[in-house]
Amino acid sequence: MSPNDIGDLFTTAMYMVLILVVAIIVPSLIIGLIVSTFQAATQINEQTLSFLPRLVVTLLAIIFLGPWAVGMVIDYTRDLYMNIPFLVG
Repeated sequence: MSPNDIGDLFTTAMYMVLILVVAIIVPSLIIGLIVSTFQAATQINEQTLSFLPRLVVTLLAIIFLGPWAVGMVIDYTRDLYMNIPFLVG
């Protein structure tokens, strides 16, 4: 196995992790921006008002995107196992 192969595996794995994290975090960031804009406009500074909607959206994102994320990880693992003979030898 050459250093280029290891770098390619690492790059692919990091790209997959980045895509999975962004898919879960971006909806939470958008809701946080909306709630903070609402708080700034109304001058309501309640901590639970900003935390609870982000928590709910993050959990919903995990519920709805979970099968896709698990499928992506399974596909990567399957490809990795299928390519072991080519990577080793």
